[in-house]
Amino acid sequence: MVTDFVALHEPLVEWVYEQTSRDVTEYVTITAFGAQHGLDAVQSHRLLLTCKEWGLLSDRFAGMGDPAANLTPQGLQWVQERRLRRADPRARSAAARKGLLTWLWTQKEKGVGFPYADGILQSPLSLFEGDRLTPGEVDRAAAYLLSKELITGNKSGQAEGPARTEITAKGQDCVEHFDGDVSAYERRNSSGNTTFNIGENTGNIAANSRDFTMNATTNKDGIDPAAVVMLARALRQAAPALELPEDDVLEFTQLATRLETEAATGSPDPGRLQRWGGSIVGILNSPVVSGALGSVLAAYTGTVLPGLPPA
Repeated sequence: MVTDFVALHEPLVEWVYEQTSRDVTEYVTITAFGAQHGLDAVQSHRLLLTCKEWGLLSDRFAGMGDPAANLTPQGLQWVQERRLRRADPRARSAAARKGLLTWLWTQKEKGVGFPYADGILQSPLSLFEGDRLTPGEVDRAAAYLLSKELITGNKSGQAEGPARTEITAKGQDCVEHFDGDVSAYERRNSSGNTTFNIGENTGNIAANSRDFTMNATTNKDGIDPAAVVMLARALRQAAPALELPEDDVLEFTQLATRLETEAATGSPDPGRLQRWGGSIVGILNSPVVSGALGSVLAAYTGTVLPGLPPA
């Protein structure tokens, strides 16, 4: 399943990095990694080939088809850059706020009233670049969201934010119309409408009609970060209509968020964008998606991110 490889390819690359940190040219068998994650030899082999196609790992097969791998230069750079992002306190703070607000929105939808804020630590929404947020980061995020009236609750003890909390109407608006991006929500009354034009006009797709209009067109000169941002938002908006299984919805939206975050850096890595775009196309073209919308979005993703690897 696409889900398995999307979920595991990043941990595998980091695992190989850790196993070969003294000599990144050394090959290491990935059998142990596969066993940790319930993969058989065939699945481990397929996961390795997926990472190889994306240029992150190289492979060789030692005795009895035992898959072994080492990092490519691109894979080494990917790990090093990911670890730098993971250690960035500003990025972690923003991720904690967005993750907590989104998690509280899901709890509200489930009918859970005033859950403990640290309950997010059991959710994938508490992961940032594969690393779990800390209780302190969640507490500070809760304090910030409370100050912005996006959540409600009472402080207790030595904590900065409320231990038990619930999303407010403002917080719901932030999640539903601004993807949980607090900064974008705060700028909503001053930013106005933004139009993104990409190459020759081939049609329109509205990712969030309240805030922008996008002319989605074929990009002949490479990847346009503005177009990728709009694509990511459109994908997240469309996720509920695709009727994906719950796990696939979470994976799909996380991939879209990665696209937007990377594109918003101003100097995105085309390799990362194409890997994540390829995973998105794989989901859109999978049997779990029915109807024409998936095909339309897959085609549009290929337009914005030309040269996607095979899904």
